Order: sequence, then C-alpha cells, then structure tokens
Amino acid sequence: MKRASFSTSIQDFIKIPESNILGELTANHSNRTLEELQVNAWRKQIQILKLQLQEFNGQIYFEFSIPRMGKKVDNVIIIHDVVFVVEFKIGGLSYDRHAIEQVIDYTIDLKNFHEGSHRTKLIPILVSTKAKEFYESIGNVLEYQTSAKSNEFNLSNILTSFLNENNIPTNIYLWENSVYKPTPTIVEAAQALYKGHNVKEITRSDSGTMNLSKTADCINSIIEKSKANSLKSICFVTGVPGAGKTLAGLNIAVERMKADEDEHAVFLSGNGPLVDVLREALTRDEVLTTAKAGKKITKKEAAIKANSFIQNIHHFRDDNLRSNKAPIEKVVVFDEAQRAWTNKQASSFMRRKKGIENFNMSEPEFLIHVMDRHSDWCTIICLIGGGQEINTGEAGLGEWIDSLRHHFPTWKIHYSNVILSNDNYLKLKEAQNWLINNGNSHTELHLTVSVRSFRSEKLSDFVSSLLNLDIEEAKKVYSEIRELYPVVLSRNLTNSKKWLREQAKGSERIGIISSSGARRLKPLGVDVKNEISPPYWFLNTKEDIRSSYFLEDVATEFDIQGLEIDWACIAWGANFHKTKKGWKHQSFKGTKWQNINKEIDKEYLKNTYRVLLTRARQGMVIFIPEGSNIDQTRPKDFYDGTYKYLLSLGLKEI
Repeated sequence: MKRASFSTSIQDFIKIPESNILGELTANHSNRTLEELQVNAWRKQIQILKLQLQEFNGQIYFEFSIPRMGKKVDNVIIIHDVVFVVEFKIGGLSYDRHAIEQVIDYTIDLKNFHEGSHRTKLIPILVSTKAKEFYESIGNVLEYQTSAKSNEFNLSNILTSFLNENNIPTNIYLWENSVYKPTPTIVEAAQALYKGHNVKEITRSDSGTMNLSKTADCINSIIEKSKANSLKSICFVTGVPGAGKTLAGLNIAVERMKADEDEHAVFLSGNGPLVDVLREALTRDEVLTTAKAGKKITKKEAAIKANSFIQNIHHFRDDNLRSNKAPIEKVVVFDEAQRAWTNKQASSFMRRKKGIENFNMSEPEFLIHVMDRHSDWCTIICLIGGGQEINTGEAGLGEWIDSLRHHFPTWKIHYSNVILSNDNYLKLKEAQNWLINNGNSHTELHLTVSVRSFRSEKLSDFVSSLLNLDIEEAKKVYSEIRELYPVVLSRNLTNSKKWLREQAKGSERIGIISSSGARRLKPLGVDVKNEISPPYWFLNTKEDIRSSYFLEDVATEFDIQGLEIDWACIAWGANFHKTKKGWKHQSFKGTKWQNINKEIDKEYLKNTYRVLLTRARQGMVIFIPEGSNIDQTRPKDFYDGTYKYLLSLGLKEI
C-alpha cells in the first residue's frame, strides 16, 4: 500500500523542480477546497527542506499516512540510522504544546505499530518556522518527553545532533515495505470506520491470527445467505477481553450501511457510557473534519447522523414496545449481549418503570421477538464477552440460547466454536448439547488476540490466572509479559499518579479506575459514588479538570466496560480482597461491610475486577491502600492479603 503522497531520495528531491513536487502532492490530495492554503504551506515547506537537506543522503516522504489516527505526517525523513518524524507549523512563532504532543503521537504510533520502526531510532521534530532557536535535551527527546524543536534556519543542525555515523544505517527498502499493524482504541476505530476507512487499514493482519477481517467476511456471508433465502439468522461472536468484539460490530454495521442502505444496519448497546462516548466522538470528529474541508455542519446536525448509527438498546426496546410492527432495521448488532436482562429483571423493570404488568419475557427473548416480526429475513449479531456479566440481572449467553430453543426454533444459529469449549460462556450441559444439534459452529466467529493490549496479547490469560488464584500459571504468564506490559504495585496514591504521568507520552490517556463497590477508598480521595460524564472523562483534553488526565474523577466498571485508556491506576477496594481461604466478597451497606453469599453475586464481583484489570492498553499500577488502625471499615487485613498475593506473583512495588 502506498503510504506517502510523494517520496524520493533526498538528493533527487533537491534536484526535482518545486512545481513537479507540488503537482504530485496536489494530485494525491483529496481535499480540493483547501488546495490554495495547503499548496502555499507545501511550497514553503519544500523550500525550507531543499535548503536544509543539502548535506544529507537518505529518503524523504511527504504526507505520510498514519491510518490508525486518520492523520498524515508532514514529513518522514530517513538519514543514516535515524527516522525523523517532522511536523511543520508554517509561520509558527512558538513551539505549541498541542503541536509537540501531535508529533510525539505520530512517532509513538510508528514505534508501536510499524514493524520497521520497532528497533529503529525515531525522532519527533516540530518545525515552527518563525520561532526562536531552542535546543532541547537529547535525552528528553529520545524518551519522548518532548520533541526536538527547530525553526526554518536550524533544521540541519537539529538533524545532525541525532545522527551517529558509527551506527548501522537504516535499510530504507525494508523500512518502507514493513507491515503496519495498528491496534486502535475503540474511539479511534469508530471514527476511522465512520469516515470510510476499511477495517484492514486500521487493524493488524498477522498471519495465523483470527483477525477482524475474517470475522467480518464470515458474518457478511451469513447475512447475504439469509437475504437470498429469506432466512432469519443469529450470530454469536466471542473473543478474549479487548479482542475487538465492539470493533467487529461497528465494522459490520458500517459495511452493511455501504452494501445496502435499505438494511438500516444499526449498532445497539446497553452500555450507556460507551454509546455516549462514541456518539460524542463521532459528532466532534464530523464537525472538525467538515470544517477542515471548508464546509460547515452544526454539532446538532452531526449528532443526528451519529445517533442514528449508534443507538442505546433500551431506546430500541422501548420503541418496539409501542408497536407490533417489524422494525425498519434488518441487521442489528447487539454489543455486550451477555448483559441483556433475565426474565425476572426485565419483568420487574417493565412493571416498575413502564407500568406493564403482564410482561413475561427476558430481554433476549423480547429482542429476538421484535426482529422475528419481519416477514422475510433479518440477521442479529450478538457480541458476547465471556465472564463479563457485572450487574444483577444480567442474563449471559444462556438466556439467548434458551429463548431460541423454546420460542424461535426456525432461526438459523451461527456460533463461535469457543462457546462449547469454555465454561465462561455456557455453563449448562443441556444448553451446550442443544446448541451442538441445532447450530452451526464457526472458528471465524471467535477473536483470539487482544487488540486493546497491543503490548501483550497474554494479558487476559494473566488476569484470569490471577483471579482464579492459579499462582504458578499467573507467575509464569506475568514473567512473559512484564517487559512489554508493566504491571506494578503501590500503596501510595500520589506515587501511583506520578508513575502514570511518567509513563504517558504525547496525548496517551491516563486515568484512575475502581470498583463501584470500593466505597471505603473515599477517605483517600477515590470517590466511586461521584458520577462522571464519560464523554468528558474519555475525550476531553489535559486542561479540562473533568477529563481522566486530571486524575481526580474515578471511572468505575460501569463507566469503562467496552472502553479503554492507555495507562490505568486500578484502585483496589476492600470489597474483593485476598484472605488465607481465598477471595473475600463483600459490599458496604450503611456504616459496615456485609458478606456477599450468593454465588452469582460473587461471580459479578469477580468479573468487575476482570473488567478493571483489562482496561489499560499499555500498562497499569495497582494501588492497594495501607488500611487504617482507627477506621474500623478499613482494617489493614482488608488490604495486606491482596498486596502480598500480588507481590508473590512477581509484581514489583514502586
């Protein structure tokens, strides 16, 4: 894939007429309305580079694409042993912090996701053409604490300061032809897909990995077959935590929108924070992208479009309670379908909140019933997280299977092969046997590798072993991941915050997360009852006190399930702590802790910590307080056992 709008050797670049370079850049530029402004910027950029690169040999790239971020770097310049990532601010009088973060983000993206850059020295440079000379510490630049800084006159000197003639030169051909294997956040992915990028552009494509493209192809095939033969079908997609189930669902919804608008494909989620964050992200991005194209769209107009693509499943349910007609949607994607309500929970809600006394269906049964109103065909895609039910009344996959078994025998069932080999999905043997006899198993419907934790694909294995108290396995897996994915311990919240800030580079997002039941962290400044605004927490900048960056507001499992951040501090509460007998499960009522005795509620609490421990993409610090001698709700015993257990797995205290 051609990744740059224009590239050539540095010496050829110096000889090629400016008009020829501008012509090629213009021909490859999609944004015609900004052409004059952009051409003037390119002209100045070319003039500066022709003067400043006279003494160098190597390769230069213009408008180098970073698909995961939906952006293009002004220049990538390879000289000897260094790949320089260069961003220009034509006419810039200062070295703006946002611009510095931007060029660092580009550099880190290449470092993490471009194979040829993994072991190559990459240097971010911000060129503010009219700014004063400023020579940054080389050490700070190498650690990506900041970027190198140049104006239009001293770029040559800055480049030279990072070169080492004793090092082996970068193989330009190999670098240029290396595989780019991005793992975008769900917000970045949604924005890229919404703009029209293909899932293959923004996700990894390792051979042997059951990737998102194969899952999409399998589901598209099932939809087309259902359409051609007037069949009603349902697909159950599984995957390890962070494997991209939500991304797969968004991709299918976008692909079906492109394939046939009359299908009215929609992405539905009962996860309110996820819906709010994705809608707001798409809306903001649409306004920004449209403005850059020289057009105008109001935020309200952009929101209407985003809100029709991503909907809250409860609104979909309520709309179809009012009518017995078939919905307009032919293809519906249900995210986190394991969280749909049981008959008891749904009936209670309908009676209390909707005034419907005779409602007698689980949420899965009702949702299938709604789609079953179609006279010809339809397809439901259920994205299932194994062992991620975290709230009372969440039915899990079993309720979907029971509903199909007892009420919808003609539906064609397609399921991930892992459902039958992993008890996290279907616990009852009877349901497993029925599924074997009545469904179609597909290996393509299971996503095997975590894309959230691109640094360590074994994170979910480590977390499972940790929670299952499988000490030897947890130690073994942790020893394999700790170099790539740091997990550290702290008994001091200030130190934990300091560690997060030191790890994060550029605009990498940091935040504090905790269990909603960790009520007695409040004296330490971790107040889980203080509700956050998820769009502000996940999307706003470092300057906003409501954003995760400020490390003040805490996100709970309900805020963060289905979303992720780069570096997390997990504030571990007394509601789930290690004793000599195993895990102790408790909830705080009034002024004291009460034991949790029901097995299902214990499982919910365990899954809460599974969710928390799989939210960070790059690493985490686990904060376990010291406890208190004067507060009977925070005795040291509630914390020391967990701390010692995690130490025994090989985790280090900072």
